[in-house]
Amino acid sequence: MADPDRIPVFCALDTTDLEAAGRLAATAAAAGCGIKLGKEFFAAHGPEGVRRVRPEGTPLFLDLKFHDIPNTVAGAVRAAAQAMQPSFLTIHASGGAAMVRASADAAAAFGPERPRILAVTVLTSLDAADLAAIGVASSVEVQVRCLAKLAQDHGADGAVCAAAEISILRQTCGPNFLLVLPGIRPAGAETGDQKRVMTPRQALDLGADWLVIGRPITAAADPAGAARAIAAEIKAAA
Repeated sequence: MADPDRIPVFCALDTTDLEAAGRLAATAAAAGCGIKLGKEFFAAHGPEGVRRVRPEGTPLFLDLKFHDIPNTVAGAVRAAAQAMQPSFLTIHASGGAAMVRASADAAAAFGPERPRILAVTVLTSLDAADLAAIGVASSVEVQVRCLAKLAQDHGADGAVCAAAEISILRQTCGPNFLLVLPGIRPAGAETGDQKRVMTPRQALDLGADWLVIGRPITAAADPAGAARAIAAEIKAAA
């Protein structure tokens, strides 16, 4: 990050309330965070809503988790890049090698300002029992490693994974593969529905590139104060 006032955090704005999202986006940007918008917001407001709430110059993580046949996903990547200029854009690694490659090639056409393609490995709400219930016999660790390596080999820039898998993926994918971590909770915060979590300091010390933090900011009684506190923790860990 070239801007010294920026911190490696995307604030997750998981709401359909356009005005609330705009206020929270401004709060996050003022603390040096980027913003993450996902399916809930996008389904309600589309690209126009994304453009409306995004503060100028603020990094955007567009978390739409594309998963379809390669041609369809490539078209979706191009459309998203043209309409919203995201910094990061997610796909499901489980879509397979051809889909990952089509996504990467579509993003590459936008040159240096292209969206970085992040592969979703195993959702942080899932544990080994959940994988078994959907027919995956591998452990979470093995499945994450497999999907991240597939994504890297076919052009993805990084992966979305749990903080506990940082060392695994650094061993598997090396130091230049971006690791973006949801399920981050400041010390003492509620874990909610995330089963594999870690604090910002712990995640950065282990080698995370970017963190995703939602409810500890957005559900706080004082979102601006919560965002500033997290920023201070991040900068202290640098």
